[in-house]
Amino acid sequence: MLNKIEILEHFNRIGKNTLMETLCIEFIDVGDDFLVATMPVNSTVHQPMGLLHGGASVALAESVGSAASMFLVNSKYSEVRGIEIAANHLRAKKEGIVTATAKIVHKGASLHLWEIKITDEEGRLISLCKLTNIVLPKKNSQS
Repeated sequence: MLNKIEILEHFNRIGKNTLMETLCIEFIDVGDDFLVATMPVNSTVHQPMGLLHGGASVALAESVGSAASMFLVNSKYSEVRGIEIAANHLRAKKEGIVTATAKIVHKGASLHLWEIKITDEEGRLISLCKLTNIVLPKKNSQS
């Protein structure tokens, strides 16, 4: 069993050369029923009006919620896919850091439901997201 530091290092390592690296998403905390990551807000994640793009927020939310589901399954036998995400963007953000905290709402054998709250440095809610992941049996790599 991996400890907290090893889990976070693993998630940050597997994000290399992916959208998570492009968006500078960093996993910073993990527990039995939650995972936390941060993302800087600057021009690389802005929409044309100079504000945090809703799509970047959704990418952060799905990255954290999907990784959290990966943590809950045995990756030797199962894999995770996001099948639905919904987001309400409640506050604009121009610069700084946002923090996404994914908390499990439902942990079934084949479906995981996550609530992801994205907050600013003062703890104000920027976006509230809901992510549904499906847990699939891993296909035999030799077929």
